Amino acid sequence: EYQQITLTVDEGVMLVTLNRPDQLNSWTARMGRELSQALRSAHDDDAVRVVVLTGAGRAFCAGADLSSGGKTFNSGERDPEEAVGGELVLPWQIRKPVVAAINGHAVGVGITYPLCADLRFVAEDAKCQFAFVRRGMMPELAAHVLLARVAGVEVAADLLLSGRMVSGKELAALGAASRALPAAEVLPTAMAWARDVAANAAPASVA
Repeated sequence: EYQQITLTVDEGVMLVTLNRPDQLNSWTARMGRELSQALRSAHDDDAVRVVVLTGAGRAFCAGADLSSGGKTFNSGERDPEEAVGGELVLPWQIRKPVVAAINGHAVGVGITYPLCADLRFVAEDAKCQFAFVRRGMMPELAAHVLLARVAGVEVAADLLLSGRMVSGKELAALGAASRALPAAEVLPTAMAWARDVAANAAPASVA
């Protein structure tokens, strides 16, 4: 039933992959709905102990899909398939740990969404950017609150007020990611952490 993500469950770990690699996994309303459905199912399924999020191809998520140009933010002209509809479920709202395996570039919602996760493993050479001020927009998904809590007010001010591009290595050095790794090691490291928690941590205590 999913068109823009894939989902597998193995050894207590649900792996959710953003699956629009030809578009660098750019975010659409459908993707948001499908991610919300996946997180709801993880929340309700006792067989799922941990959720890992990653992207197909060379990017994690290059931000919102702006291919419709000026219609992107015009609800009157938007394709009905792109109507948001329903409530967006974010990683911090479910009672299972969520690990973001940021395997490549993460811009806009591509970095604010994993900011809502419990841990972030990032590719050292990933290009990461809270680009909102450079588009005349406010940061979404409460990034102005979450980033300050995760990495401190000064780091949040630097990244959110400048909108500058940083590498995954710098993102981790600033405290906004848990660890920076070679791209090929990001998903295996996230999965190893997830499997350890799934096998050895009490689910009620974790919840």
